[in-house]
Amino acid sequence: MNRKNTEELLRQVQSGAVTVEDAILKLKTEPFEDLGFAKVDHHRAIRQGAAEVVYGAGKTPEQIRLIADRLLAQDVETVLITRISKETANDLQASIPLQYYETARIGIAGKQPPAGGCACIVVATGGTSDIPVAEEAAVTAEALGNRVVRLYDVGVAGLHRLLSNLEILMKARVIIAVAGMEGALASVIGGLVDCPVIAVPTSVGYGASFGGVAALLSMLNSCASGVSVVNIDNGFGAGYLASRINQMGKDE
Repeated sequence: MNRKNTEELLRQVQSGAVTVEDAILKLKTEPFEDLGFAKVDHHRAIRQGAAEVVYGAGKTPEQIRLIADRLLAQDVETVLITRISKETANDLQASIPLQYYETARIGIAGKQPPAGGCACIVVATGGTSDIPVAEEAAVTAEALGNRVVRLYDVGVAGLHRLLSNLEILMKARVIIAVAGMEGALASVIGGLVDCPVIAVPTSVGYGASFGGVAALLSMLNSCASGVSVVNIDNGFGAGYLASRINQMGKDE
């Protein structure tokens, strides 16, 4: 639905020709814009609270540019583009306003929103090798308007590193625990705090880690209450979920 159609719908509501309930339903179910290779969902923010995110892997720079252009043209202020290489980002920066975060492999077209939410999101990693996945989570959360605190390389091999940050952990609204190997970090954090913990298993580890499956199973079997788990290396999914949790009730 473009601006003209939206204005007409609002006039019909004003005149009584369309009920408020019917107008809300129409806005929520209004169709997408068909670009042939993609169907851009302009009303996702109405339904879900955040605009469509562009998954960049497997798309050409031109496809990404066209999708981002259409979103920006519909007054989406921040377009999040995940899983793109530096080369793709360089191509995009020639035609659209794009800030690129190389470690996270994320591009943000448009404006970076101010940090909001009720408190902060803490992103913690077991080791330095987990940082790329953690950065995907952190940058995603920041792009959705959250304040993020990073605690990197605080895994269980040196537990004192984590325990020296207890105040930060206990002030968090939600914590993202990113770890490979045996994935124990999520259980340890889950046993220390009273907020939700989102566990992200990574594919970091030696042979018996099975590309992150060992960490995934450990996290799924956590004995700490309040720990949920996303897929292996899914930093984006963790950052998105953490944002939803952090921003619940902020407009009340």
